[in-house]
Amino acid sequence: MTDPALLVLEDGRAFRGRAFGHRGETTGEVVFNTSLTGYQEVLTDPSYAGQIVVMTCPHIGNYGVNEADAESRGLFLRGFVVRECTRLPSNFRSEASLETYLLRHRVPGIDGVDTRALTRHLREVGAQRGVISSTDLDPGSLRRKAENSPPMQGTDFVREVSIRKSEPWTSGRNTPFSFQFPPPPGGDAPLVAAMDFGMKHHILRSLVEQGFRVARVPATATAGEVLALRPDGVFLSNGPGDPAALPYIFDTVVKMVGKVPMFGICLGHQILGHVFGGRTFKLKFGHHGSNQPVLDLTTGKVEITAQNHGFAVDAESLPAEVKVTHVNLNDRTVEGLAHTSLPIFSVQYHPEASPGPHDSMYLFQRFRALVDREREKAATPFPR
Repeated sequence: MTDPALLVLEDGRAFRGRAFGHRGETTGEVVFNTSLTGYQEVLTDPSYAGQIVVMTCPHIGNYGVNEADAESRGLFLRGFVVRECTRLPSNFRSEASLETYLLRHRVPGIDGVDTRALTRHLREVGAQRGVISSTDLDPGSLRRKAENSPPMQGTDFVREVSIRKSEPWTSGRNTPFSFQFPPPPGGDAPLVAAMDFGMKHHILRSLVEQGFRVARVPATATAGEVLALRPDGVFLSNGPGDPAALPYIFDTVVKMVGKVPMFGICLGHQILGHVFGGRTFKLKFGHHGSNQPVLDLTTGKVEITAQNHGFAVDAESLPAEVKVTHVNLNDRTVEGLAHTSLPIFSVQYHPEASPGPHDSMYLFQRFRALVDREREKAATPFPR
């Protein structure tokens, strides 16, 4: 037996379906994700805080879920929309069904939705606030609730998803499909302070696999607290929401610029854009999925990347000392930045790609080489 459910957007467009997962009602910005696999990693990506995610792949839940593939401590998205949810998964790694997973984390879902029509609508009108409900099936009532829900712009979701206090991270990849099982780095390995704005676990694992000692630091940490760790580098993570709503983080990062090498991805990239004096703007429907083409302007190579963001850096707002290194081939938006004189670079996409392609894993190697180079310079005495 299934309960009826309704998804209604703020413009009044309504989609009927069946409730699965937690029964109830939820509001959020409705966005679509074009990944064919990796729905559990999507569900556990903290960057989706405040959002209702629509999967364009029609069959979701086929291989179930397991604890090893979780990318964070929980689920921060508001709701989940699919064409067909598989109730009986089949995979040797499966530990529970998708519906059980959503029930456990109290996330409402709706299936039986024409996700192709919904995606086409969002492409035409842009991401919208919406409501999923299995308790109120009146489209007019739900539209009013969507219109009255808080917008994504101007909202700080980072405090909701970040850790509360600093902690070490020592584990690399730990699935049966891992090709590397490096031992934890020793005491002489370079230390990275990884600022957690909603960081995915695979980012931390990727840093460990480059031989870094990693200290995971909360988003609310001050520059003094981060630098007190005596890090050899600072990593600025992905995260949810509007980067312009995070002036307290700008202040922290500004005070560290020029003191340590920095690498930012996703929200961390947008924060660096603001720190350098640039601006960000909201994309019409964002980039969400593991099949986004990006051109590396330095090498001329095209990378297929995993992305999840609704804002972008305005290239025209950047100062001359910051150059654009990567662009999105779909809409020409900025996908990478590098400072011309400081050891700082960033990308808009997810080089750890969990889920997704591995075309961009070299960026973690680039960060390690940058940190090693700066350490060597610091250890070299000035010539007399």
